[in-house]
Amino acid sequence: MADAEMQKLIKRINELAHKAKAEGLSELEEIERKDLRHRYLEKFRESFRSQIEMVQVFDKAGKEITPKKVQDVQRKKGLRD
Repeated sequence: MADAEMQKLIKRINELAHKAKAEGLSELEEIERKDLRHRYLEKFRESFRSQIEMVQVFDKAGKEITPKKVQDVQRKKGLRD
């Protein structure tokens, strides 16, 4: 569902970008574009943070070297012992 919402945001942002280049945007469209960009960045950061929180890093010898900060977040969310 989040992916579908991101696709809608991207589609509308691109529509406004094309219109801005072709004929310019009205004041309301400028506000909408700013809001859409803000929402897109929020969702992107949320998704990226979630991906990072799920990562475990191992060295060549197989020893886990996941940063302590990430391990702490994982423990807090119940993703690790």
